[in-house]
Amino acid sequence: MGNFTMNGFLLLGFSAKLELELVHASLFLVLYLVALTGNLLIITAISMDSSLHSPMYFFLKHLSFLDLCYISVTVPKSIYNSFMHSGYISFKECVVQCYAFTICGSAELSMLTVMSYDRYVAICLPLRYEIIMDASKCVHSVLGVWISGIISGAMQTAATFSIHFCGSHIIHQYFCDIPQLLKLSCSNEYISEIGISDFLAVIAFLCVTFIGVSYAQIFSTVLRMPSAEGRAKAFSTCLPHLAVVILFISTSFFEYLKPPSDFPSLLDIILSTMYTIVPPTLNPMIYSLRNQAMNSAVRKVFQRRQP
Repeated sequence: MGNFTMNGFLLLGFSAKLELELVHASLFLVLYLVALTGNLLIITAISMDSSLHSPMYFFLKHLSFLDLCYISVTVPKSIYNSFMHSGYISFKECVVQCYAFTICGSAELSMLTVMSYDRYVAICLPLRYEIIMDASKCVHSVLGVWISGIISGAMQTAATFSIHFCGSHIIHQYFCDIPQLLKLSCSNEYISEIGISDFLAVIAFLCVTFIGVSYAQIFSTVLRMPSAEGRAKAFSTCLPHLAVVILFISTSFFEYLKPPSDFPSLLDIILSTMYTIVPPTLNPMIYSLRNQAMNSAVRKVFQRRQP
């Protein structure tokens, strides 16, 4: 059959019923506004409070910006389609969405890896922290995060859309998800894409391994601290980051590593929601929950806005 990609795709989303689509759109809108507000608050608070001008908060500010980009790639389009009761997305929009989504997803994992190294140096090598994590290295790390994301996005998107799509043009997802797109490909045409995916999976595995080793060293050092106050302070800066890492990695890996199914289910969409919407929404809350400095900086933002 013809290649439907020249015309576009049809995103099915959660339900074809208008009432359920409106519920889905309303829920997504609330979550998007919460994520938008929370991450903008963190960016504003860190930028305005000079006491937070340290490598840890520098990386946190860029993680919040990444989260804003990450959730904005998929959710606004899904909300619009649901309210308009139309799941259509053009071929060009789908390419751009896949590219931007892969950039943000890869960059997010890279940023979490850099942040784990920052915590490792701060806790395990405190006397050398300012030398190792100086301003130039922090800037170069963030640039490296974005460059790795751009390269990964270009490789994955080019491989995905170099294949031909046969038969159905229906995507059983609320955004142009690469695993769902591959199900529409002609037989044996996605071999090169699988090679790229395997390569990126190895890179992701190395990042996860690095994070795991870093935190093993961190917890080993923290548990040897003689001061209970020192242990509490170390845990208060490490546990929120670890919670974000576990939330993002566990949900995304489970979705991409689970056995493929020819019969799409609601579970696929729920899992996608868990790694595309939940992390950017919860990250600001997780990082602010036990962080007194962040809470104080956020209160200052509100106080400055009061007449």
